[in-house]
Amino acid sequence: MEQQDIKPTIGISIGDFNGIGVEVIMKVFADNRILKVCKPIIYGSGKIFSKYKKLLQIDNFTYHPIQSPEQAQDKKINLINCWEDNLEVEPGTVSPEAGRAAYLALARSTEDLRSRIIDAVVTAPINKQNIQSPDFQFAGHTEYYAHHFSKDDSLMLLVSDMMRIGTLTTHIPLSGVSEHITQEKVIKKVNTLTKSLKEDFGIRKPKIAILGLNPHAGEGGMLGGEENNIILPAIQHLKDKGHLIYGAFPADGFFGMGHFKKFDAVLAMYHDQGLIPFKMMSFEDGVNFTAGLSIVRTSPDHGTAYDIAGKGVADENSMRSAIFLACDIVKHRYWSKMEKDSRDREKNIREREKEKLKGEKE
Repeated sequence: MEQQDIKPTIGISIGDFNGIGVEVIMKVFADNRILKVCKPIIYGSGKIFSKYKKLLQIDNFTYHPIQSPEQAQDKKINLINCWEDNLEVEPGTVSPEAGRAAYLALARSTEDLRSRIIDAVVTAPINKQNIQSPDFQFAGHTEYYAHHFSKDDSLMLLVSDMMRIGTLTTHIPLSGVSEHITQEKVIKKVNTLTKSLKEDFGIRKPKIAILGLNPHAGEGGMLGGEENNIILPAIQHLKDKGHLIYGAFPADGFFGMGHFKKFDAVLAMYHDQGLIPFKMMSFEDGVNFTAGLSIVRTSPDHGTAYDIAGKGVADENSMRSAIFLACDIVKHRYWSKMEKDSRDREKNIREREKEKLKGEKE
């Protein structure tokens, strides 16, 4: 089987239906050529899509209603209704009903992802406030999936054709970043990033850059001690283990002079340090990928964008890129496992032959 012959089943959670999620999903699948690379299953509500189809006058979007993923048909846009209520669509409005609906779609897709009925999930944007409930008490999607599939080894990784940027810390206040930076965490996140680059992106010997925390990467300790005391010792440890790790780089000059182009990935110390340059250069086609999980989850790199919701002007390229990346990672993982299994078989054969020769000599 060739890699291009694999056609993953991709779940897509609807997100906050008063944001732009429904619109960008519809625009992506209005071009049915994407059905050649995946079998999509949308988790949401047919009533919501019908309302947006009328509102936005997107006539070339049709879906196939199903009750379970096993009923999904190839070359069709399959949709599972995750609630029966006829909820009111109010584009640009923050409502508890939209938050609850976003959670129901997320929970149903997570259930099918855990059961391996679908190969990956792509999440449309949620509102991190109105989704909060006794069932969802997380800072965002990244923390939600980390809780359900890998508590310690997940990594927010922003991906585009231009760059890949991971963040050591994610959705925490800037005032708390420093206390969350430890040698152990730097080492763990780099190991997670390295493993993902190999297995999810097919990069055999990834070259990774580490950013400093402070201005001028601490200026030798004059502007902060995290680099000398934590980050540089962690980098040296990783180098001693054979990793191609470089830094700690001052973030401003690193991006300003285009040094990121020399590396397969960059590890930033906190959310905005990585996401600001990423979104400046890759906003239209950037993807948020949660690396280090046993499952594959991607999302567009934008939020609910309430200010333009329902106006028909949202750009769908980031959602399209998120779906394509999810497909690519599923394929990379499949072939990575096949190669590992092949190496293991060859190793077992050699060991059995050695044991046989040893027995004959005795």
